Amino acid sequence: MKEAPKLSNDCFSMPQGVDWTPVDDALKMLQDRLKTIVKTETIPVELSDGRILAGPVKARRSNPPFTNSAVDGYAFKGALSDGQHCFSLAEGRSAAGTSFLGTVQATEALRILTGAALPEGTDTVVLEEDVLVDGYSLYINGPLRQNSNVRQEGEDTFEGLKLFAKGHQIQPQDIGRLISAGVSQVTVYCPLRVAIISTGSELCEPDTVAQNEQIFDANRPMLQAILKRWGMDVVDIGIVTDDAALVREALNDAASQADVVITSAGASAGDEDHVSASLTAAGNMSLWRIAVKPGRPLALGMWNGVPVFGLPGNPVAAFVCTLIFVRPSLMQLAGAGFVVPKSLTLPASFSKTKKAGRREYLRARRQGETIEIFASEGSGRISGLSWAEGLVELPDEALEIITGNLVKYFPYSSFGL
Repeated sequence: MKEAPKLSNDCFSMPQGVDWTPVDDALKMLQDRLKTIVKTETIPVELSDGRILAGPVKARRSNPPFTNSAVDGYAFKGALSDGQHCFSLAEGRSAAGTSFLGTVQATEALRILTGAALPEGTDTVVLEEDVLVDGYSLYINGPLRQNSNVRQEGEDTFEGLKLFAKGHQIQPQDIGRLISAGVSQVTVYCPLRVAIISTGSELCEPDTVAQNEQIFDANRPMLQAILKRWGMDVVDIGIVTDDAALVREALNDAASQADVVITSAGASAGDEDHVSASLTAAGNMSLWRIAVKPGRPLALGMWNGVPVFGLPGNPVAAFVCTLIFVRPSLMQLAGAGFVVPKSLTLPASFSKTKKAGRREYLRARRQGETIEIFASEGSGRISGLSWAEGLVELPDEALEIITGNLVKYFPYSSFGL
């Protein structure tokens, strides 16, 4: 198992004089400064779903490994012209796993079943429904092209072909392709271990009776589910009250168990924002004021050599920042590279005026071939995340959208959800 390099303590530091950071600049800095931090291991292909390849994988065998019949029928050699043709039936047959070992003569045809290797002396197969058998004679009405109903050796994959590149996250269909090409084991990155901490004296667990001034902690379970979708191992540190010593203790606990720490709330500059205060006291914190709505403050730092992402406590802002900033960062750390989501361009079914200065993400969904947005932009309206099927991205510049204008839409699926 190969050891991965660690990040430097100043990887999140901001340039002097930078105040508000545009989204593209923030993403570029994250891409440039982060690198893979997990070890590798070799595992059976059948256990590799969701894992990230640590190197390219080549086919060890062609698929199909031999030329074979795509149908049940009769094999012979050559194309057939218009009109009726007659062949003598050769004795025997070719079936999958028990191929015919002899040679079929030019005037003969041989019974063949789907998946069976084409015997020597044949290159074409006619469907059994398209023939007439009379004793030892086979009658076919042409025309029929040469090589019809035949799967050629290597037509899907040939030996030595690169199947997948380093950083590819294996999907169920990929497992089938790898095994069909003779690959039984793959070298992959170990899953990124991500610890999650929720901070706030007002928070309580979902299975408790909330007091009047308490709210249920929605962020931590939501983030855990997101990370599991992305193939990461989650370490649940739990809820930490607004106490500096307890926050430091939780960070110590998280850093000892995980490769990355994500905190929810406490990442700004208020009296009870102990995450950013703790990181600052440790000398390894940078508060990225990103020109984005919802979101803005994103605390990034190192704690005992482990990167920490401090998310806003507001559920909508935490969700959006996780998709836009945290996902590509974690995928880079996990070995998949800095993953960029794919967008669609569709007409808007809404109107909106936007000021210049920051990028905005609106909860949205498709309505036929147009895009509609959630009625409220309030960051506390978590119901809008469930109503939506994705996000509309509005650029940094001032903008007036009227019905029918094209907008950039990111379905949740483009973020791996």
